[in-house]
Amino acid sequence: MMMKAAVLRKFNQPLSIEDVPIPQPGYGQVLMQVKASGVCHSDVDTWEGNRPIQPKLPVIPGHEGAGIVAQIGPGVDFLKKGDRIGVPWLYSACGRCEFCCQSIETVCPFQECTGYTKDGSFAEYCLVDAKYVGRLPDNVELTTIAPVLCAGVTVFKSLKETQVRPGQWVAIVGVGGLGHLGIQYAKAMGMRVVAVDIDDSKLQLGKKCGADITIHSNRENPVDRIQKEIGGAHGVVVTAVSPKVFPQAIGMVRRAGTVALNALPPGDFPLNIFDVILRRVTVRGSIVGTRQDLQEALDFAGRGVGLPEVHIRKLEEVNDILRDMQQFKVVGRIVIDMSC
Repeated sequence: MMMKAAVLRKFNQPLSIEDVPIPQPGYGQVLMQVKASGVCHSDVDTWEGNRPIQPKLPVIPGHEGAGIVAQIGPGVDFLKKGDRIGVPWLYSACGRCEFCCQSIETVCPFQECTGYTKDGSFAEYCLVDAKYVGRLPDNVELTTIAPVLCAGVTVFKSLKETQVRPGQWVAIVGVGGLGHLGIQYAKAMGMRVVAVDIDDSKLQLGKKCGADITIHSNRENPVDRIQKEIGGAHGVVVTAVSPKVFPQAIGMVRRAGTVALNALPPGDFPLNIFDVILRRVTVRGSIVGTRQDLQEALDFAGRGVGLPEVHIRKLEEVNDILRDMQQFKVVGRIVIDMSC
């Protein structure tokens, strides 16, 4: 029994489309037939091999897989064949460490990651840990909901981390795959939104998603505009993969506000000690979301909120997709339709 998959065998080299054996589920696992897979910028990072801890090759990337249960392993009595499920970045966690016991399994030091330490969803089938799958609503197309499994839950969680309340302002820096979903979630939560980007088409998408203010940060200083017009944002979410926007985000936030960092460009950025302390600014990293966060984001999708703008491609186009994403040519989210 063989399946088609896109396999990464060497960093920065094209993925190869291969016929590989269909894996069989072990204890606590199910085999998911992948119907659609979103492509995330983290897949570009995996392809480039630029993370501090690199995956062991070969690996099948992909961590926004949406599909149906095809086969059930022993010990799984809460899923059945045909159930609509999705596999996120967090493949599994240990469940025993201090972080798992505090319901913050996203920082478990023993976690496994889909498409990184475990083979992912750029394939016709994918093994998943049954305890960590998302349960997908019946009323949303799988090609539409796939990006919620990473992009959606990641920015949804970061909005929570800002602790911005209804009626307050949040600035979302980068209206890409995460940012345009974040605007939708923020509006649904009653927040007022500033969208910041350097691309007119992405700012137009931000307006379409409900942004109250849009700022082209190559044409005007976003820090000056936000501080002058609204007195600073109560919270800032950084999704733009550019180191220069990180210190800008600190300047955008108002006193006692919180900056949540999602994007993962290489490098570092300066923090003005007096500014952060005297203004009581919180700077917080935010990485994907817990199982509860994931289910909440998927439930939003079932109610028509946080639905991505998707562009459908074929698995055989995966290398072109990665190059386009590497060059920031994508508006919205690319989804691989396995039926194409």
